Amino acid sequence: MPIKLTQTVPSINPLQNNMLFSVNNDNKIRNILLSVISGSILLSACSGEQKSQQGASNQVSAYPVLKLVPQTAQLHTDFPATIKGTEDIEIRPKIDGYIEKIYIDEGATVQRSQLLFTISNPQYAQDVHNAEAAVLSAEAQVNTAQLQYDKTKPLVQREIVSPLQLETAENTLKTQKALLAQAKATLATARTNQGYTRVVSPVSGVVGTIPYKIGSYVNSSTSQPLTMVANISKVYAYFSINEKWELSFFRNTPGETFEQKLKNMPVVSLILSDGTTYPQSGRIETVSGLINTETGSANVRAGFENPTRMLRSGSSATIRIPTVLENAIMIPQKATYEIQGKRFVYVLQPDQTVKSVEIHVNSLTTADAYVVEEGLKVGDTIVSDGVATLTDGTKIQPQLSSQSAVSSNK
Repeated sequence: MPIKLTQTVPSINPLQNNMLFSVNNDNKIRNILLSVISGSILLSACSGEQKSQQGASNQVSAYPVLKLVPQTAQLHTDFPATIKGTEDIEIRPKIDGYIEKIYIDEGATVQRSQLLFTISNPQYAQDVHNAEAAVLSAEAQVNTAQLQYDKTKPLVQREIVSPLQLETAENTLKTQKALLAQAKATLATARTNQGYTRVVSPVSGVVGTIPYKIGSYVNSSTSQPLTMVANISKVYAYFSINEKWELSFFRNTPGETFEQKLKNMPVVSLILSDGTTYPQSGRIETVSGLINTETGSANVRAGFENPTRMLRSGSSATIRIPTVLENAIMIPQKATYEIQGKRFVYVLQPDQTVKSVEIHVNSLTTADAYVVEEGLKVGDTIVSDGVATLTDGTKIQPQLSSQSAVSSNK
């Protein structure tokens, strides 16, 4: 029997249909309003962020700047130096023998002609005795020859003997006198050699090391000296300057002659090995007349008084020669930066922006400043610090620094 499928459709009255339509419309309106509100909030947030970023980008940072004025620059050049006493004397034996006694100690201060060593060699005393005996014998021979001459002379006058005998007697007397003179010379040599057994200081000064002790055999060809005596009441600082610096010295130092130029050289300072400055100033006294072809340099000597014996011969130090430049433009080293071997600064422009400018500086510097030779002029204003954070065209808020920030004496 066939089955009938029946679909029942619920009936909706007009009131229900109106209510359903109203609900759907409210939902659509709500969604549209939510979308509009969300979009407005998003736009507002984006606009606020853009304004914040724009405000941050428009913020101008402050930088210290320096207006350039002419100054007197006191620069210096340093040269390594070696200290020597005015007299550094090697004490060497002039005879051979054994050191019998040592009268001084290492580092002692001695005076001229003070006894330092005695050398034992009995042979020299014996030589003196033999020479003294030879002198006595020669004197006796001279006396005998003189008697013979005196005896013969009147006989010749009386024509008792021939003149030939007088001449012979005279020649004998001369010979004996010559032998006497020779004997006396030998005695003097023997006494001198004996005197060499006493080794005395030729100068006043300070004793160096004493490599040989009592009992050591020494002679004139011994490799090391008995000691050294250095006269350090005044010392010399020896150093070398290159050919370029020497030419600059001759051109820039006033004076017609070399001696006048030396007198007009500024006083020099001595920097000790511990970095301190020696209290006594010195002067350059000589400049070698020859340029070393291997090194291209000339030797120079500066003298320093050493009343306290603080400086010792053989020590090392540094000679500092000052150079004064008038009307120089000086800038702090920290105001510069370097790219590929070139040095730059930032110059402030009228619109408060900065511009990178290449400069050339003097090879002589102070501890924290440069002397500018090219690239800047008096009246320019530069950024004096913080240049690492700048780029060309950056706008800044300048804060003027005093010129005392740049010192030429440091």
